[in-house]
Amino acid sequence: MTIETVERLEELLSEPTDYAVEAMRELDGDVIVLGAGGKMGPSLTTMAKRASDLAGNKRRVIAVDRWPSSEQEDKLKAAGVETVKCDLLDPDELAKLPDAPNVLFMVGVKFGTSGQQGLTWAINSYLPGLVCNRYRNSRIVAFSTGNVYGLVPVAGSGSVETDDLNPVGEYAMSALGRERVLDYFSRAHGIPVTIVRLNYACEMRYGVLVDVARKVFAGESLDLSMGYLNTIWQGDSNAVTLAAFALADSPPFVFNITGREKLSIKTVAGQFGELMGKKPTFTGTESPDALLSDSSKAFELFGHPRVDEKQLIPWIADWVARGGESLGKPTHFESRDGKF
Repeated sequence: MTIETVERLEELLSEPTDYAVEAMRELDGDVIVLGAGGKMGPSLTTMAKRASDLAGNKRRVIAVDRWPSSEQEDKLKAAGVETVKCDLLDPDELAKLPDAPNVLFMVGVKFGTSGQQGLTWAINSYLPGLVCNRYRNSRIVAFSTGNVYGLVPVAGSGSVETDDLNPVGEYAMSALGRERVLDYFSRAHGIPVTIVRLNYACEMRYGVLVDVARKVFAGESLDLSMGYLNTIWQGDSNAVTLAAFALADSPPFVFNITGREKLSIKTVAGQFGELMGKKPTFTGTESPDALLSDSSKAFELFGHPRVDEKQLIPWIADWVARGGESLGKPTHFESRDGKF
């Protein structure tokens, strides 16, 4: 099977699993998604609506963002999602948002952090406190990142939730700041919170595998210094995120989301080369450590992802070779100094 169109891709990304439907059946009240206009936001918000409808729960699903793209907003409205325009850093605008007992907090800044450190910390560490004050009577699922762990030996299975945190760079440090602020407000006000440490969601238009595929197809060399990676099909990370509402607790429940396998950049590039008729080239050598996470806890709770790298790689190779749409947002996964 190949994914021929953006419409088909978006349908698959928002297709709920059985456990996502069950999660939306058990969840009481409306869902508000803060930062719904990012890379993951539209498909996750649409999945929340689709899963709620399949569960027979006619809740409101409300998507909040600045909405620079009217096309994106229009698609969500067509899916039955309500949209609200808001600058979340403005306390007056934040105060006017609809009440909702369930909050998905997706707002964050990663790329360009080297030139705007103040904004990075304001969004990643200050804004979570504002949101916790505004929604102190709600349940919150908030995204974090595997970057808070820092680099770990490739020989191991990856970072687990109980490991010491060692963030490198302004982005990773401010992401840890977000977690600490959420932890404080959760404990201070008894707010049930789930913190999701995501290590690279991937679909056809962006993600670490897409970055590798595009370089191979263009004949560009791949730097092997960050020689290994984890990734997960965004449709699966969306489903797990919805199910994470049931895990919310005070203090926060924390867990990793990523794929099952530790992937070699060199091996993956070779697979893309074979599928696209290209010969990959490389620079540098593989380091003994990389940014890797272990998602065993998530697998125990929800089972294994529906789509693995054996399916993702052929899908992406076909998409890239046909000139499929790109979001133009490289992950910079090869960065080892925390500068994005």
